[in-house]
Amino acid sequence: MVISLTFVAARSRAHGPTAALWHAVEVHRAPDDLDGACELTVCGVLARVTTERTWPATGTDVCPTCLTHAR
Repeated sequence: MVISLTFVAARSRAHGPTAALWHAVEVHRAPDDLDGACELTVCGVLARVTTERTWPATGTDVCPTCLTHAR
């Protein structure tokens, strides 16, 4: 049995002095089954999954922890 990890992008909400960031979410089901709900990210925050952006996300607004752990 081959197990492959699939990561999708998710956007967190800005909270207090922190900006909204792109995070990685590890999924164990088809990306088509994602409904845009909040999921637990690699770094442990809740963020809304999007299928409009792929992971790894690029830019300055990407969670450094997710970027490191979801390679």
